[in-house]
Order: sequence, then C-alpha cells, then structure tokens
Amino acid sequence: MKTPLIFSCSLLSLAQLSGCGGNPQEAVNLKPAFLGEISASQYDGVSDDLLTAGLGKSGLAGAAPALADSANPTPAELRRLAIYNNYRALVDMTADGGYGRLYGPNLDASGRDSGGEGKISGREYLAYSDDGSGKQNVLLLVQVPNSFNPAAPCIVAAPSSGSRGVYGAIGTAGEWGLQRGCAVAYTDKGAGLGLHELTPDTVVLQNGQRASAASAGKLAQFSANLSQAERSAYISSQSLPLSAFKHAHSQKNPEKDWGKWTLQSIEFALYVLNEQHGKLAADGKRRLASITAKNTLVIASGVSNGGGAVLAAAEQDSSELIDAVVAGEPNVQLAPDQRLSVVRGETRLQGSGKSLYDYITLANLLQPCAALAPQTADAPLLAAIARPNAIARCVALRNAGLLSGNNAEEMGQAAQTLLLQAGWQPESRWLHAMNYAIAAPALAATYANAYGKFNVNDNLCGYGFTMSLPNGQLLAGQGSGIPAGGLALINLKSPGGPLADAVSLSPSSGAADFNSDGARCLRDLLSASSAEARRVQAGVAEVQRSANLRGKPALIVHGRDDALLPVAFTSRPYFGINRLVEGNASKLSYIEVSNAQHFDTLLAQAPFASRYLPLHVYYRRALDQMWANLKNGAALPPSQLVRTTPRAKLANGALQPVTDDLLPPIAAKPAAADQILFANNQLTIPD
Repeated sequence: MKTPLIFSCSLLSLAQLSGCGGNPQEAVNLKPAFLGEISASQYDGVSDDLLTAGLGKSGLAGAAPALADSANPTPAELRRLAIYNNYRALVDMTADGGYGRLYGPNLDASGRDSGGEGKISGREYLAYSDDGSGKQNVLLLVQVPNSFNPAAPCIVAAPSSGSRGVYGAIGTAGEWGLQRGCAVAYTDKGAGLGLHELTPDTVVLQNGQRASAASAGKLAQFSANLSQAERSAYISSQSLPLSAFKHAHSQKNPEKDWGKWTLQSIEFALYVLNEQHGKLAADGKRRLASITAKNTLVIASGVSNGGGAVLAAAEQDSSELIDAVVAGEPNVQLAPDQRLSVVRGETRLQGSGKSLYDYITLANLLQPCAALAPQTADAPLLAAIARPNAIARCVALRNAGLLSGNNAEEMGQAAQTLLLQAGWQPESRWLHAMNYAIAAPALAATYANAYGKFNVNDNLCGYGFTMSLPNGQLLAGQGSGIPAGGLALINLKSPGGPLADAVSLSPSSGAADFNSDGARCLRDLLSASSAEARRVQAGVAEVQRSANLRGKPALIVHGRDDALLPVAFTSRPYFGINRLVEGNASKLSYIEVSNAQHFDTLLAQAPFASRYLPLHVYYRRALDQMWANLKNGAALPPSQLVRTTPRAKLANGALQPVTDDLLPPIAAKPAAADQILFANNQLTIPD
C-alpha cells in the first residue's frame, strides 16, 4: 500500500478548501472532469446481483437466460445476457474442468466453496469517459459490493479482454475482486459493442439498447464519422447492408489509450467510493475524499487485451494510482530493442518480439495451409478449415514464392515450419487450425482498420463488416466487439458479389482460397510504402510499450502453447526488456505454464480438455500471491516454468477431473530446471 500523502489546506484549490473541516488530509470529493452522467443501480444479491446478474453459479453454467420479448430486450435483460456470455467466453464452465471447485462465483475469498450460488449484493455505477464530442464515449463501470470495507479499501481495475464490452472481465478479475470485498473498476477500453448499422442507421446506447443515430446523438457508444450524404452514398454503393463498429472504425486507435482508460476507471472508482462511503464535509452535504489512492490497495489485473491494458496503465501511472499488476496472457507490444536475446533450448530469438499486427497477419496468411500438415491431422476444429480451400491457399502461397511443396501435406508442413521459425512454439502447432477458424481473419482486418484509423467506407483491402445475428437487438448481450459473435467479415471484392470471407473467392484468381488476396493485402500493409500502409505502420508504433513498470510488483502468467498471443512475441520479451529497463529495481516475475493455451472456454470440448489445463487457475493463484504480498509482505514467486500434467482417460473413457494434483503450485523455490533466468541481456527459458 502506498505511503499516505499529507495535504495542507493552504495548498488546496478553492473548491477543495471549502471542504477542509479540520482534517488537513482530506479534500472535497470532486467528480473527475472526464466523467459524463453517472447512472447507479442497487442489486439485492438475491433476484439480481453484481457478479452473476441473479443467475448464480448454477445459472451461469446452464442455458442462456430467457427474454420476455427477444425483439425488445430490457436493459436488465441485456445486462444479464452480457454477464452470462462474458463469463462463459473466458473460462471452462464444466465441473470436471474446475468450475465451482477451482474457480467460480461460489468460491469465497480464500478460494473455498462457500456452498452457495455466489451472488453478491452491492451497487453498480456506469458512465462514459466523455470528452464532450460524443466521439469518445469509453464505457466505465464500477461495482461496489456491500462487503466493501471503507476502513481497509481495495480496488481491482479490470479492463475487458479482447474487444469485449464493459463486462468483459466479469468472470476473471471481476470475480476475484468481488470475492475479496473490493470495488471493481471495469472499462471496455474504447472498443466494446459500439456498433453502427448503417442501413437502418441505428446505434447502441450506454445501456445496450438500440436507437436511431439521430435520437441517440452524442449518447451513442459509437457512431460512424459519416455525414448523412456520405452514409447514403456508401449504402448505395454496396449490395448488402454493412456496419461500422467501434474498435475498427472509431478512427481513434483505441489501443494506444488502453492504459489511460484503465487509470480513469480507477479514478472513477475512487470518486464513487467516496460518494458512497466518504465522510461528510463541513457543509453536511458534500463528501470528503477520505478514500484515496494513498490509503487504498489497488491491483490492476486483466487477461489478453486486458492484460496488455494493465501493463500499459502501470507504465503510464504518474499519479501512483496502482499498487500492483497481475496480467494473464497479455497482448503487449514493445518498441524494437535488439539488445535482448531469448533462448529456449537450441532456439534463440533476438530482439523484443513481433508486433501484434506482424504476427496476426502472418497467422492469417499461413495458418489455413499449416492446418494440412500431417503431424496435426487430429487437430481440433480442423473440420472448420475446408480442405479444398486450404489446399487452394497453399497453392496461392506457393505461386507467390512464399513456400514450397509438391502436395497438400508438403505445403502444409512448409507453412508449419515457417510459423515455427517465426517464433510460434512447437507446442502450439496443434492449434493453428483453431486459431484461424475463430480469430485470425477477424483480428487481422479489425486491427488493420484500427491502426490505420480508417473509416468504414474506406473498405480497407476490400473488407466490410455486417451484422450476423438474426436479432440485432441482442448484440449488447451476445457480441464480442469483433467480426465474430454477432458480426461477420465480408469480402466485398469476391467475384460475383460480396460473400462471407471464409467462403469467398480471391478477385485476382477466382479461387476459393479463403480470400488469399485480402490476406496478402493486409500482410503487405506491414512493410509497404503506400499511404495506407504508412497509416497502419504509424498506428502500430503508437501502441508500443516501454516495459518500465515503475518498480511496481507485478506478475505475468502465460500458457506456453498459446497460438493467438505467442509467448515469444509478448510475455517473454516484455519480461526481458523490463529487466533491461528497470534492472535491480524490477519487481516483475514471469510464470509460464505448460499445457495451457489462450482460450480456456474451449476446454469444455473433449479434444482440448485432453491436452490442456485451465490457465485461469494460475491467474487466480497469481492474484492470491499478489494479495499476500501487498497485505502481509509475502515474497512473490521467482520467474519459472510450471510443468502441469494433462488429464488422464479413466476406465469408462471419460477424462479425470481437473484437480490440484495436475496443477502444481507456483513454486516459492522452483527447481533449477524450471527457473526462468535473466543475465547479460539474455533471457533463458527452460525447455
């Protein structure tokens, strides 16, 4: 916890001076200038609650909540649906996988099963970070459980993973923080569910409901930067209804400000905590800022994009809002630095990793072909990669001189080898088909638009986006903020007319090859010299981090098998550059976990469950260890590889349940063969 800062009334502003009531440490609680109008809701912990939206542990694991009128969902129904879907998107919801035993809303602060449903009563506050233009409108949300103790205040900052809406971290950092009695500060990081359907001209409001763009005005989560004339002209030029969405088309490159929005969520939390629990000022009406960053334990914690956001926030934390950081599988990108070398066995990678745009466009190009490699013929979701189309992609790559091979298997193996040489771990080769099927094309197109700050009508590389839900009113409860889960990626240049990208044709050849022309176009933006390429490259540079955590205690947990955010491009170099930058002042430990990948939600499926274990368990353990460090001074674990044991098949054919026996602890003193070491600018990773 931070050292208390003593203020003198003589040093405070006039507004603050009016609240000095004899205690020189406390000032009037002032609403941060960036906050728009705040809405507040109270939840009784029975019919509705902060953590499970009234569904409880059992309801979250069951069927989707019913709607009274699916064509006209209420804000409460959309909130319940959002919490349900966001929970399930991040963790395995099966009991054998660990839900309800190793994690889940029913656990208490010590991680034991409380025997209940895990509903948590309290108050929820929702607002925009609003610059007055209506073009920013970043969603911020604070949950204050009734168990919050103002005498020992704590806050968990929980930015959303991926491009998800504001409840995107509810089942990860949100669950852990609320179980500890902490206020939880969420943000959608400037992405989220801001969809603008251009043909009906409808947008999403703060509460998730849809409205016309005209009636919503500046209150929309997002609306495309098009005049009515431009919108009409664009609609007329297209043969199907297209949409703009916030992460891709806000023209803000929101990733560059993920740290800023995370810090603002903490400021929002401090404000509402004082409005709810602060002492009364001398006038008997206003509240004093008696709960401050100086006397409040603040942990910034998130996974995936949320993990990248908390690392960025810690780097930018000049006001010392954050005490500590816990990041899971973070999307973090570093400024180029060739001083670092990362060694695992016989493999050495020089420098600070690749940018997300570099490796996601490479994955988008190579993974459908790599799925044909014979060594991964039993890969999960392989059936989602149509073999004729994958062969056609391989042929397109071979014709372009990008790989060799005389048949599908040889070309597939060549693509696998190129991914391995680029830095993907050998363990992740089994996941290339899955990663392409559910992520790579959507992310490559989204980030190209975001980094280049393109508008929807730019149709970058011939891509468009359209609503794919049969009922668009449910987007706020079901969407993920990218062309998946409610949105579809469209190849606008497919010969014969626009088609979903996965089944479209390349315009140059007419081949059904997963639109290799579009994939090549996105990849070329990384290094070309065109005006479009320079815009993308400038955006990539804007999101690079320094790895200077200002001496804050920090833990990073990452699965070795991650094919989406490979460890070689993210956590490993971040840890190494942090040691280069901070030296002996660094308090960062890096925990790499074997047999763990990016999407724990997939562990509910047998092909994944037989090979992988929940990284989420280690994320929770890291949070527990950070809490013990901050509260009791317990030492943080040193950097290490944790070697897990996959689930065995039982006599009846079922897999054994996930237990602690398969998940060894993060060791206080890891064996020499498991230590991750840094010396002389070299990071050494156990094989």
